[in-house]
Amino acid sequence: MGPTGIPFNDIRALATMLPPPDGEAMAAVTARTARLAKPVGDLGRLAEIAIWLAGWQGRPMPEVTRPLVAVFAAAHGVAGHNIAALPSAAGPAQLADLAAGGGAINALCASADIGLKMFELALEVPTRDFTVEAALDERDCAATMAFGMEALAGGTDLLCLGEIGIGNKVAAAAMARALFGGATADWIGPPEGADAALRARQAAVIDQALGLHGPFLADPLEVLRRLGGREIAAAAGAILAARLQRIPVILDGFAITAAAAVLHRLAPDALDHCLAGHVSAEPGHRRLLALLGKPPLLDLGMDLGQGTGAALAAGIVRAAVACHRDMAEGETQTLN
Repeated sequence: MGPTGIPFNDIRALATMLPPPDGEAMAAVTARTARLAKPVGDLGRLAEIAIWLAGWQGRPMPEVTRPLVAVFAAAHGVAGHNIAALPSAAGPAQLADLAAGGGAINALCASADIGLKMFELALEVPTRDFTVEAALDERDCAATMAFGMEALAGGTDLLCLGEIGIGNKVAAAAMARALFGGATADWIGPPEGADAALRARQAAVIDQALGLHGPFLADPLEVLRRLGGREIAAAAGAILAARLQRIPVILDGFAITAAAAVLHRLAPDALDHCLAGHVSAEPGHRRLLALLGKPPLLDLGMDLGQGTGAALAAGIVRAAVACHRDMAEGETQTLN
């Protein structure tokens, strides 16, 4: 189907129904923050996070009691061009590690009392090679977004999104260039050092794909289906569903942020319920966060994916809640 097909029309309709945050809850948190026994402004982003969280939870006393990391795993046909640091077989192996409890995200979730759900999206059936055709057809892409929306079915009050997808950094870079322009090197970094040959292959693949799909890329949903992958489409669906349900979201790495960028292009305020958990080591991720106006909470040089940066950032959100809830009110807020 083309860009006016029925499946994508349903997504576009949902993007016009985005609820705003609860202004009264935000005002209540702002007022209490001003009364806390501390110098004015000394909590910095922690105070901003508490206000943000209250707006989306609709509570003057926000809380995080059921945080969830949702990890979507899929395979990319373009990975056959040897454009990833790991072989395609690493994707199923990573998912198996997580299922057995041995992944980094398992350890982080266990240490911070965060729920973890994993969603396999046809790992044995890669998307099509987007250098020769669209990665997904419209119906498959829309259905995958709908699947991602169901990830919230069990309930959560803070959704952290992660992914597993060999080749999805190149998909994210291609999507980012299609959505925001610039040179390919802006999104993958210069071809230098030990990674020079890899970066050169990545650049060639992206340039070939944008040359092929260019006439269709004014539509952000076409960008998603032509250049993205199932895990990216599912993440976009989860972000959209969270907004419709007023559930706050923490974004993880480059691929998840690319999914969010599609929604931003559909509606500029579509990501108001999202925080950037961290900035990864991928050069394009930092650039994309800046263009989305999402300063990351953490910058630890991580590049693992799986929702690890988002899970770590959930601890900061919980700390913001604790400060707002547990600090005393007093007269010291005017001290220097």
